[in-house]
Amino acid sequence: MSLAKISVSVLAIAAVSATGAFAQSRDNVQIAGSSTVLPYATIVAELFGENFDFPTPVVQGGGSGAGRAMMCEGVGENTIDIANSSSRIRQSDLDRCAANGVTEVMEVRFGYDGIVFASDINGPSFTFTPADFFNALGAQVLVDGAIVDNPHTQWADFNASLPAQDILVLSPGTKHGTREVYDERVLIAGCEETGAMAAFMAGGMDEDAAEEACMAVRTDGRNVDIDGDYTETLQRLENDRNAIGVFGLSFYTNNTDKLQVATMNGVVPTTESVAAGDYPVSRPLYFYVKVAHLDVIPGMQDYIEFFVSDDMAGPNGPLAEYGLVSDPALAETQEMVRNRVAMGPLN
Repeated sequence: MSLAKISVSVLAIAAVSATGAFAQSRDNVQIAGSSTVLPYATIVAELFGENFDFPTPVVQGGGSGAGRAMMCEGVGENTIDIANSSSRIRQSDLDRCAANGVTEVMEVRFGYDGIVFASDINGPSFTFTPADFFNALGAQVLVDGAIVDNPHTQWADFNASLPAQDILVLSPGTKHGTREVYDERVLIAGCEETGAMAAFMAGGMDEDAAEEACMAVRTDGRNVDIDGDYTETLQRLENDRNAIGVFGLSFYTNNTDKLQVATMNGVVPTTESVAAGDYPVSRPLYFYVKVAHLDVIPGMQDYIEFFVSDDMAGPNGPLAEYGLVSDPALAETQEMVRNRVAMGPLN
């Protein structure tokens, strides 16, 4: 499906009249948050503006955590309506929302994305495991049975099958929802695989402290946290072609002329391998809705229903063309959105 056109079935669900009963200074939906979700939300917003009798929603980035914090600032036209997020909302976010009068939040899971590890298209190829990433980046690693400050300077130092290339990883910064999945499924998983986590605990740490030690990365320049979006990561990689960049699958699939992707545990990241559950580093994508605004901001309910429609988020929609892995439970999400079901506490 071309992003410039939209199917007859989508047009059939388009609303043709605005909610005339409400008048206020702001008449468009305001959205902020995840850089991973940003291109999907932008596609939906543009098509919504073209095919509905409402203004095009305004979509901004800023990071998952920042978007959730903005949503939780309060209720009113000076606060955003929807927060995009590539990681699940935390109870601390919901508590902050409630303290500021945002008492009902709807969680909308609209699909899945993979986190990929890509290098310069003209450089050597890489076949990674989580253990490789922990050995490359961990502040302290296990060497000859002892925990030591990370001595590795090249990938081949700890895995002879990897290139003898200097270690430089462009990691997602702490503002990214990507970072939480990266920490859990790459660094902590790799820490466990190498035996370092067991060694941390044998040295007197409890499990929580050991996980924190696993997520601690070296600060000698071999790891660079990128707080901007994936375009910044790509620019850094183009400036230093020894780097390994961490990207969303959809971003990679739209830049295959510049990047080559590594396998993880022998699996090539594709929409098919993510959908099948074979690729080990994937995550659900969300947006969070301020329920109190649904009958206040014209077109907000229509936008949300349009976003999760089969024609948008289904396997043959434009979001799938961009790289989204459609959620097998999309029909359940559609019903939840129609019924405006707010989420409960997480603990």
